Amino acid sequence: MIIVALDFPDADEALRCVDTLGQHATFYKIGLQLFTAEGPNIVRQLKDRDKRVFLDLKFHDIPNTVAGAIASASRLDVDMLTVHASGGAAMIRAAVDSAASASHPPLVLAVTVLTSMDASTLAAIGVSADPTAHVIRLAGLAKEAGCGGIVCSPQEIAPVRKQIGDDLRLVVPGIRPAGAASDDQARIATPQDAIQAGADYLVIGRPITAAPDPLGAMRAIMSEVASVRRG
Repeated sequence: MIIVALDFPDADEALRCVDTLGQHATFYKIGLQLFTAEGPNIVRQLKDRDKRVFLDLKFHDIPNTVAGAIASASRLDVDMLTVHASGGAAMIRAAVDSAASASHPPLVLAVTVLTSMDASTLAAIGVSADPTAHVIRLAGLAKEAGCGGIVCSPQEIAPVRKQIGDDLRLVVPGIRPAGAASDDQARIATPQDAIQAGADYLVIGRPITAAPDPLGAMRAIMSEVASVRRG
């Protein structure tokens, strides 16, 4: 499934995009920029349009604080949300337990290694493992702590599936159609390659939202994904 990333500075621009895509897009990501500008109301506006919401705020704090944040997000009826796997098992478990107590429990995803990071970036913060090895380690931690899924780059999909199995949902940013600019992403793949490797959800922003014809771009990507699934 495609999740469209609404990386816009305000609700007006975001909702214009949502209305342009219409019934062709049913799942949207709200990240730090838009949520900081508009707060919980942007979630409510998407829900009023019968859209599913992935709240990608990457909570990372002490377990009690994260549990409280998850409880607040759950009251907005979001469908998925994120915590940083590097917060540790106790923090992840607190997030999962908090989500489970909600009337509409969201899927808690653990963010592993950001798609903008490569081996040299990890080394600079003291992580000697390469990105794939580090993602696999964090994925295992997330699974043991009860997470329902992880966020990883396209390059780690197959290794995670091999080492961790099919229990975790894999939500994958860094998706770029063939010929599209990589922007600030370091570890990317095409929609076709990501689906074939085993991704469950593809998070796609600028190749759709910044396209001259967003609806046409969305339809083209949907057709590419559908052709893989038929194959």
